[in-house]
Formats: sequence, structure tokens, C-alpha cells
Amino acid sequence: MLQTAPTAAHLTPDELCAHLEVRGIAFERVDHEAVFTVAESQALRGTLPGLHSKNLFVKDKKGRLFLISARENARIDLKRLHETLGASGRLSFCSAETLMEKLGVTPGSVTAFAVVNDRAGAVTMVLDRNLTTGADMNFHPLINTATLRIGRDDMLTFLRDTGHEPMIVDLPVPDDGQNG
Repeated sequence: MLQTAPTAAHLTPDELCAHLEVRGIAFERVDHEAVFTVAESQALRGTLPGLHSKNLFVKDKKGRLFLISARENARIDLKRLHETLGASGRLSFCSAETLMEKLGVTPGSVTAFAVVNDRAGAVTMVLDRNLTTGADMNFHPLINTATLRIGRDDMLTFLRDTGHEPMIVDLPVPDDGQNG
């Protein structure tokens, strides 16, 4: 049975924000209607400056877990990405149960911030180099009814403080004028 709320071991969105504040990590929170896809979130662009992300929770053939945060318009080829990551065989999406168990979030709320709930260090954090340009980044705070805007250096500090040194990789972005 799918658990719909984080366990006591998982932070809530408010606890995540408090966690950031205690560590002196600056962010701006914007609450909004629930968005489940990049396409739905594009309606919010006027109120959310900065780079926008899409986030995937996947596993390889050996069960190694990867949380991939990419620029929203990155083209992610799951048939080939394992080569870039050094993963074993093609990648596939994790189940909703695994997502909740490991990261404390539900489908539609996957976010780089969820590594705060991976205290066992089972998840490899993968960050698209196109998100690390220096511009602010936008991620959900463990739910899809809000977005946190955070600076690149603050995000990298957050990831490292959780024990998740990000693997920064180049993910292709189409040359179609979409730059988030």
C-alpha cells in the first residue's frame, strides 16, 4: 500500500525550510496550485524567475538509485544516460513506493531537496551542468504546491551538507530558443 504522507523520519516542507534557515541558506518560497509536470509549471513563469528544473528518480539494473535534477528543457535519454552516469545498464523509473521510502515524496513532487530525507546515502544526486550556470534555481520543497528559488552556491552547499556531493553532468538541451 502506498504511503501518502512522509514518515516521522522524513522532513515536511516546513521542516525543510526551517532546516535551510538554520543553516543560513537563503531561499524564496512561492506557494501555488499543484503542478505535476514541467508543462503545467510553465504557467507560473511570470512569478518565478530563475532556472526551472525537472527531476527524475531512477534506478539501474543493479538497483543503484539516482536522483536527476535537470534544466526543464533538457533531453534525457534513459536508454543512454547510464553511460554518462557509469550506471549498470539502462535506467528505469523507481516505483512510487520506493520514492516515498527513500526520499519521502510522491510522484509529481520529486525534487533535489528530497536528498535531505536520504540519510542512508543510498541515492546518487545528479545535477545537470545547465542548472549550475550561476542563475537562481527553482525546485519544489518536497511538495508540488510550492517552489523554492535558491542560488546555485546555496544549493550546492545544501546538497553537500546532506552528504550528497552532486555528480554534475552535461545533459543536452535543444537549440530551439528555449532557455527556461
